[in-house]
Amino acid sequence: MAWFRREKTTGNLPPIEEERKVKTEGLFSKCPECSHTLFKGKLEENLNVCPKCNYHFRIDAQHRLKLIFDDGEYTEFDQNIASTDPLNFVDTKPYKERLAKTQETTGVLDALISAKGKISGHQIIACAMVYEFIGGSMGSVVGEKITRAIERAIKEYSGVVIISASGGARMMEGALSLMQMAKISAALANLDKVGLPYISVMTDPTTGGVTASFAMLGDLNIAEPGALIGFAGPRVIEQTIRQKLPPGFQRSEFLLEHGMLDAVVDRKNLREYISQSLDFMLN
Repeated sequence: MAWFRREKTTGNLPPIEEERKVKTEGLFSKCPECSHTLFKGKLEENLNVCPKCNYHFRIDAQHRLKLIFDDGEYTEFDQNIASTDPLNFVDTKPYKERLAKTQETTGVLDALISAKGKISGHQIIACAMVYEFIGGSMGSVVGEKITRAIERAIKEYSGVVIISASGGARMMEGALSLMQMAKISAALANLDKVGLPYISVMTDPTTGGVTASFAMLGDLNIAEPGALIGFAGPRVIEQTIRQKLPPGFQRSEFLLEHGMLDAVVDRKNLREYISQSLDFMLN
């Protein structure tokens, strides 16, 4: 975008028109909710939440873990587990190629990061789903890593926090991905037997088999404002029941009003809310 121009002369040569430009590309974001233009630096300072309408932008799994752990410090484990493409699945491209490309672009081997750290002094095992990895889909690796995290929590007598962001089960692994629903649910039952807390945090979106299993099994089920949470999408439901859904259907606030959630918590208050909950549940 040209802001001004000036004519520059060089000796006896004809005037040279010089154009100065200010580079603004990449400096601003537009809020998809209120269409307000936001300076990216200020947006990041506000934890990627629109200061005008409180719209919660999606953030990556590493950022989410830093937000909840004391001083943003945590130790990751089981980061070397990767899928072997058990079904040799091919759709528009071979699953092996899709995995390799996604691993390269995201820097992780699958759609979940599991870690250990402290929240207000409480030792906690936490998992955060990587939505950028094939839509945060739940395959065998995600199921295995969450199960191992829960087993580690039982062994070390720690609470568990799982932050969900997923499109559901990973179709490229067929029934093997669906089996993870039962596998994780059984591990959570063992966690409950020893009296350890599980806090489920649902972000935008949390859908499919993830919602149908561990995301809704928390001792405390909380969500960020405006998050899409459900099993099937609104369009599929409308086509099935042939009825128009009410406004805000499957959003956090709607689910809270109808008893599906315990709380809707702003991102800036999430760590404090989890901390206070752990104080109560662990003491």
